[in-house]
Amino acid sequence: MAANVSHKLRNGIKPQAFIDGMTKNQDTFLGRKAEFTWPSEEDRAFFASLANRDDLRCLIIAADWCGDVVRNIPVVLEALKETEIPTEIFIMEEHLDLMDEFLTMGGRSIPVVLFADTGGHVLAKWGPRPKHVQDVMIAFKEQNPDRNAPEYEENLKAARAEMLKQYGEGTGYQAVIVKELRELLSSI
Repeated sequence: MAANVSHKLRNGIKPQAFIDGMTKNQDTFLGRKAEFTWPSEEDRAFFASLANRDDLRCLIIAADWCGDVVRNIPVVLEALKETEIPTEIFIMEEHLDLMDEFLTMGGRSIPVVLFADTGGHVLAKWGPRPKHVQDVMIAFKEQNPDRNAPEYEENLKAARAEMLKQYGEGTGYQAVIVKELRELLSSI
C-alpha cells in the first residue's frame, strides 16, 4: 500500500463526536457497541499489548446511514479502545477525496478502516465488512457486471439478503472482525 494520508491526520473527528453527531441509527450503533465482548482473553491481551506502540494511527471512513458501518464500527472501536491507537472518523460525504483513494472493487463502500504510521503511510486496510460477508458481494459483482441488466436489482437484493445471512444472528460476527483486525495488526 503506497498511499499516504498524512494530509488527513488530525482532520477527522473523534469516535465519540461521530456517535454524538449521528442522526440515523444511533440507538442500533450503541446497542451493538454494548453487545461487544472479547472472543477470548488472549484477543483482549493482544490488543492491549499495542498500547505501548505510539507509531500507529487509525483513520475510519464512515457514515451513519450505512448498515455495514452501524454493524461493524462499534466492534472496531471497542477492540481499538484497548490499543490506545489515536483513532479518527471521516464522514464519507465530507472526505470524498480520501474515500476515492480507497475504493472497493471500484466503488465507494464503507466502512474503510486504515492503519497508518505517524508519517501517514498506510500500512493496512480493513473493510467494508468481514471477508466471508464481502465474498458474497464479490461474487455478485463478478456475476452481474452490467448495472443496467434487467435482473441486476433483483440479484443485488438477493446478494444483500445473503450477506445478512452470512453476518448471522446475534454477535458471532464480532469475533470474526476481532480475528481479522488482529491478523491485520499482527502483520504491521
